[in-house]
Amino acid sequence: MSLLVTQPAPEFTATAVMPDNSFKEDFSLSDFRGKYVLLFFYPLDFTFVCPSEILAFNKAVDEFSENNCQLIGISIDSAFSHLAWKNTKVNDGGIGNIQYPLVADLDKSISKSYNVLLDAGIALRGLFLLDREGIIRHQVVNDLPLGRSVNEALRILHALQFTETHGEVCPANWNKGEEAMKPTAEGVAEYLTNHA
Repeated sequence: MSLLVTQPAPEFTATAVMPDNSFKEDFSLSDFRGKYVLLFFYPLDFTFVCPSEILAFNKAVDEFSENNCQLIGISIDSAFSHLAWKNTKVNDGGIGNIQYPLVADLDKSISKSYNVLLDAGIALRGLFLLDREGIIRHQVVNDLPLGRSVNEALRILHALQFTETHGEVCPANWNKGEEAMKPTAEGVAEYLTNHA
């Protein structure tokens, strides 16, 4: 497992199931240059923690979109498996009409390139935030039983956008709309004095 933050995101082209349930065989990460991308890996379709994450991200898809961020889910399953899962009602163990692409990584090359592939052949819960130039600015990798926080993913997206816009840095537990700090000794001291 290696750190990819500050590195260009590994490119890929694969088949994806799109929001309208069509297959896009030449789905490419490079298609989203100029947008932020939240790329998340999950172990398998038709499992237990995975649908809770996929549905939670889907509930926030509009907020990501409003912030110029494309959500993309990836697992080692086929596009046919993704489609079958989308076509299965939530009450029956499916995920329903998810409104962001699900990428098929059947040959496991994408999971390998992002260093999330286990020896067992499935991916850990890796999450990567890419900036508009395709640089990885944030990554978190959870073990299989540990679901991720959509709120934290949004918080990090907002923090990245804030720092890009204002040049200030975002302290611990910073949330959109809150005061940040200037990246100077005086700025840090002022912030800590006001928030001790």
